[in-house]
Amino acid sequence: MKNILLTGLAIGLLSVSCTPKSNAATEAQKVSTSTAEQIAQGKTIFENACKRCHELPEPTKFTSVEWVGIMNSMAPKAKLSDEQHQWVYDYVVSVKK
Repeated sequence: MKNILLTGLAIGLLSVSCTPKSNAATEAQKVSTSTAEQIAQGKTIFENACKRCHELPEPTKFTSVEWVGIMNSMAPKAKLSDEQHQWVYDYVVSVKK
């Protein structure tokens, strides 16, 4: 059981360490820095900007760490500013199952 936990931790650390923006990995472990209004704006951006190219994924389908990688790869394609990137990230991780 201990080996399984260590393997899972190692995989999680690798996925964080491979993200292009090192501060985004740190943000995944913080509480949202956005206000309720900014998170609402993140929801609007998510629904509009992301939907232009593909169906929207269910926010609860991914962990906050997985969202770091997704956002780091998709935000540039959607031409999101760093601020918009943060708002969308904070929105998707704020959605509860």
